[in-house]
Amino acid sequence: MEIVLASGSPRRRELLAHLKVDFRVRTSEVSEEIDSTEPSEVVEMLSLRKAVKVAEEEKNAWVIGADTIVVQGGQILGKPSDPADAFAMLSSLQGTQHQVFSGISIIEVRDGEVKRSLSRHATTHVWMNSLSDQRIKWYIETGDPMDKAGSYGIQGYGASFIEKIEGCYFNVVGMSLSLLAEMLETCSCPLFEKS
Repeated sequence: MEIVLASGSPRRRELLAHLKVDFRVRTSEVSEEIDSTEPSEVVEMLSLRKAVKVAEEEKNAWVIGADTIVVQGGQILGKPSDPADAFAMLSSLQGTQHQVFSGISIIEVRDGEVKRSLSRHATTHVWMNSLSDQRIKWYIETGDPMDKAGSYGIQGYGASFIEKIEGCYFNVVGMSLSLLAEMLETCSCPLFEKS
């Protein structure tokens, strides 16, 4: 059976490649509207929604969906809608602590039927340095924040914003590798078998 990543995120592709498994990418458009305001529920529901959409088109596969959000003071921050939104997000995050939630869902499909579904999440606490308006504006002009939850990427220039983290670094990038490996093992995916 194949592993299928239900995500167009280049960061998630890079992360999954770290596990030294063969996989392919299949993206789908899904609504990101969620009634819940509980961050763990939001990321698990969105990751499951992405995995379900791709699983519907698969015959035999383990389909992996993922979603990441940033939460500060109970407010969920997704991807910025425009540069002004990115500026507002980064201005509110700078000099404070926030959480990054990433949900992962795995759906096992055999003979076109869903055999198993598993959803989990990981949380990482992030402390961001104080940033000047000039530095925030410069970063936004690079275009880097526009496709990232919370308007920053810890794996690029945005790393210079971060004072410290508590939890999984890869979770902040977009998907906790330790959680993913544990989930794949739970689903009996032959991830760690010799070929």
